[in-house]
Amino acid sequence: VQLQASGGGLVQPGGSLRLSCVVSGVTSSSVTVGWFRQAPEKEREFVAAIRWYSITYYGDSVKGRFALSRDNAGNTIYLQMNSLKPDDTAVYYCAAGRPIASTIRSEFAYTYWGQGTQVTVSS
Repeated sequence: VQLQASGGGLVQPGGSLRLSCVVSGVTSSSVTVGWFRQAPEKEREFVAAIRWYSITYYGDSVKGRFALSRDNAGNTIYLQMNSLKPDDTAVYYCAAGRPIASTIRSEFAYTYWGQGTQVTVSS
């Protein structure tokens, strides 16, 4: 199973970015795909997750600003990030696994991880 994250970059506060996570080696609809982020000297933080049946979960700090979707083939997960703030600056990782509801926000519930993509929000 491989995951490849892309789409990071430098954006001004208030701007938008869309991250992509391509899942291969397993049908993404059979796993939960999550996004996490890690800023320098901070712990990894849950951002969002999407179940195979498209139920979504969001971290409190991004709720209402970020949105998950998947393509028709189901193998690419998108994280649309709007109204970006400097606090959103971090390396963003996508991950796949089969977490139960109580662990969906825990990085330890995900088995497969992609490389990170850097998001920098700065003027």
